[in-house]
Amino acid sequence: MFRFAVRVKPGARREGVGGRWGDGALVVAVAAPAVEGKANEAVRKALARAFGVRKQDVEVVAGERGRDKVVQVDPAPAGAREVLERLLGA
Repeated sequence: MFRFAVRVKPGARREGVGGRWGDGALVVAVAAPAVEGKANEAVRKALARAFGVRKQDVEVVAGERGRDKVVQVDPAPAGAREVLERLLGA
């Protein structure tokens, strides 16, 4: 299991995963609006792609209704910490 903080930018013109927000949260920009869980689903999909795992392996464990979330990837992929550090530096 691998957990980390995420800052979501819903309704973005361009989707992307990368960058640091505040105290080290990973920035995830998604085109989906923040209504009816659409942005959360888009975040799960984007993070699954970034970490090379299935969408169902990515879960929002805290902050479902806000921009600041805690996400869990389970099972943790090999090199997950390195992938996160690379994305935070992007």
